[in-house]
Amino acid sequence: MSKTFTNPATGRRSGRLARALATAGAAAVVGLTGIVAAPAADAADCSAGYVSLTFDDGPNSGTSNQIISILDQYDATATMFPTGQNAQSNPGLMQAYAAAGLQIGNHSWDHPYLTQLSQSQVQQQLSSTSNAIQQTAGVTPDLFRPPYGATNSTVQQVASSLGMRQIIWDVDSQDYNGISASQIRSAASGLSNGQIILMHDWPQNTVQALPGILQDLENRNLCTGHISPSTGRAVAPGGGDQQPPGGGDGTCTVTVTRAEQWGDRFNTTFSVNGTNDWRVTITTGSGQTLQNSWNASISGTSGTLTATPNGNGNSFGITLYSNGNTASPTATCSTT
Repeated sequence: MSKTFTNPATGRRSGRLARALATAGAAAVVGLTGIVAAPAADAADCSAGYVSLTFDDGPNSGTSNQIISILDQYDATATMFPTGQNAQSNPGLMQAYAAAGLQIGNHSWDHPYLTQLSQSQVQQQLSSTSNAIQQTAGVTPDLFRPPYGATNSTVQQVASSLGMRQIIWDVDSQDYNGISASQIRSAASGLSNGQIILMHDWPQNTVQALPGILQDLENRNLCTGHISPSTGRAVAPGGGDQQPPGGGDGTCTVTVTRAEQWGDRFNTTFSVNGTNDWRVTITTGSGQTLQNSWNASISGTSGTLTATPNGNGNSFGITLYSNGNTASPTATCSTT
């Protein structure tokens, strides 16, 4: 059985919404009051790449069907990170997630700070949730998002032992803070190819913002995708582990992976392929500054950093102070 439930990369999804909502035993929600949404064109222009819309803390009876409906109208997709207890309590909605072709990941059983738990407690949180997802949606998750983005080596080790890759985010919508739909839409406007935005399944303002977010992405020739369990980046639905466009000069390529995150800083690792004589140019987010690095020689402290080999192989990493900006850096590679 496939670990990740993916939808076809091409073709419209006519009829999928009806099947999903029928599975959930819900009334039709296409005519939602106050939400204006129109079907997307049959052939989307994805020339600018793919981004991942992620929704945590579902499924919820008041909003999950609305999100599914809007995604279907725009031929869009998303990655859902339900908690185990919500999955167990709402099996019909979990089946609706799966029937709509949404990717499903693990978000722990009841949303604790996993970094404050023992290894056995973390194991119980994650394994129970994966079992609940398998039992309700018929899929085994290979993605995991720690609640609050709080993680450490123990949490990552447990997730890896269960066959899951840890996924954080590049853009935080802040929808859990009660901000307006227009503010949520504005946050999503900063998405670029391969990036992931954090949203939640339960805020009504997120539901209200979603049509505008999808319209904005379409206007920018960006399409919604799924998250590759190998790279941790957004790729075409059904695209498996394919790399998003860019990242190298054809000879040298670099894969960027978000790693540990703390209150004021986060780690990012880089893996270079194609050559041993490389130069990686890293672009950090506004305000971010370099705190530490390993396995490469790094020049620069903010804005644009340059990494070159220092004899420790072709994989290296950096720690950045976020200074209020949690977006992951981007990188390109060239031969020297």
